Amino acid sequence: MTQWLFAAVLTFAFAGAWAQHGSSAQNMTLLGHQDLQARSAYQPLVRENHGRWIAYVGHHGGKTMNPLTGREEDNGTSIVDVTDPRKARLVAHIPGEPGQGETGGAQMVRVCNGTELPKGDKSKVYLLRTFGNLAHEVWDVTTPEKPSRITVVVDKLKGTHKSWWECDTGIAYLVSGIEGWRTRRMTQVYDLSDPANPRFIRNFGLVGQEPGSKVEPAPTELHGPVSTGPKGNRVYFGYGTNKNGVMQIVDRSKLLAGPHEPTPQNLAAPEVGRFTLSSMNGAHTALPVLGMSLPEFAKDKGAPRDFVFVVNESLANECTEPRQMVFVVDVTDEKVPVGVGSFNVPEKPGDFCSRGGRFGSHSSNENQPPMYASKMIFVAWFNAGVRAIDISDPFHPREAGYYIPATTDKTDKRCVKDASGNERCKVAIQTNNLEVDDRGYIYAVDRANTGMHILEFKR
Repeated sequence: MTQWLFAAVLTFAFAGAWAQHGSSAQNMTLLGHQDLQARSAYQPLVRENHGRWIAYVGHHGGKTMNPLTGREEDNGTSIVDVTDPRKARLVAHIPGEPGQGETGGAQMVRVCNGTELPKGDKSKVYLLRTFGNLAHEVWDVTTPEKPSRITVVVDKLKGTHKSWWECDTGIAYLVSGIEGWRTRRMTQVYDLSDPANPRFIRNFGLVGQEPGSKVEPAPTELHGPVSTGPKGNRVYFGYGTNKNGVMQIVDRSKLLAGPHEPTPQNLAAPEVGRFTLSSMNGAHTALPVLGMSLPEFAKDKGAPRDFVFVVNESLANECTEPRQMVFVVDVTDEKVPVGVGSFNVPEKPGDFCSRGGRFGSHSSNENQPPMYASKMIFVAWFNAGVRAIDISDPFHPREAGYYIPATTDKTDKRCVKDASGNERCKVAIQTNNLEVDDRGYIYAVDRANTGMHILEFKR
C-alpha cells in the first residue's frame, strides 16, 4: 500500500518560495541515512572490507567543512561504514579536485580487494577513483579511516567519468579525455592487476572520434562501460547522455588483443553490434542481463535470451527536454540488437514536472546479487527517487515499488528561467545514482546535497 508522509514546510528566499517535500514509498523502506556533510553526491559503491561493509561515494565539485579533520575540504570521496545500515557512519573523506559541479570533485569510485586481483597485495583493499576531470588515481583503503594514495594512473586529462574495473583480472576501462581525440570522453584501457604499477594497453572509441578523423559530426561522447569479464567476453559501452545515444557491444578479447593503433579499422574490429537511439535519448548505463529463461519462450528456438537495459539520463530541469527513460534491448542476436520494451515513470499523479529539478531516469544498479539477478533492477529517477522495476518479463517491465526521499534543510534548490527571463527556484530531491550490495540493501545518493539513503525492498 502506498504510504504518503507529508512535510508542509515552506521556505522563503530570493523573490519566490518553494516547498519542501516529505517522503513517499511503496514496497520500499528507509533503513538509514547519512548526510555526507551535505556534499553533492554522484556515485555510491558498497563492498565488504575485512568483515565491514563500506560505502564509497564520489562527489561533484564543491567545498565544505569536514568535522573529522576540522578543515574545509574540496568535495572528493566519502567513506562510510554501513555495516549496520541503520547507523551509517562517515569515517573519512578524501578531497578531490577544486572546482564546482562537473568541473571538480571526484565523481567515480571502483573498489577491488587484493584477494581478488591477480597481482595485488592480498592484505589490501584498493580504490580506483577519478580526480575531477584531470586524472585517475589508486588509493589504499584497507583501513577505511586512513586512506592513502598509491599512484596516479594517468593525468593531464580533459575529462573523466564512469569507469569500470574488473576485479578478477585487474583490467580497467577508464573514461578519459585526451589531447587529439575529437570527443570529451573515450576509453583508455589499463592493466591494474597490480594497482601500484599500472600498465597502459590501448585507447578506444567510436570510429570518428580518433585523432585526424574527418567524420562529421564526431560521434557522441562516452558515458561509461560495463564489462562481463573474460567469462562473458563482452563490454557494453553507453555513449551519449540525453541525446544521440549509442549502445555498443564489443568483443573483450579482440579489444584487449588489438591491434591497438587507433585507426578506423582497428576501432571497428572489436565491435560485435550496436543499438542506436534517436536524437531524443542517450545511453548513460548499458546494463547486460544475460541468459534469461522466459516461460513464454521456453519451447521456442532461441531460448534463453539476452538483454541490455539502456538507461538514459535526464539533464534539464522541470521537463524542458524529451523524457529520459529505460529502453529494453534484445541482444540475443548481437549483430542486430532490437528494442523490445521500455519503462517510464508517469508524470502524474506525482506532478514531477512541477516539483523542481530533473525528472527522468539516470542510472541503474550495476551489481546484481542473486536475490535480484534477472528479476529486479533499481533505477535512480531524480525527483521521483528510486524506482524498483520487475524485469522478469523484459518485454513488459513494470514498477514493483519506489522510494522518494524527503527533502531536508540541506537540500539545495534547482532553478529555471520563466518566459520573462526571471529565475524560478524550487527545493527538490535529486536522487542521482544508486547501487545494491550483496546483502540486498539499496544505496541512493542525492545530487542536491541531501546525502545517502539506505533502503530495503520488500514485496
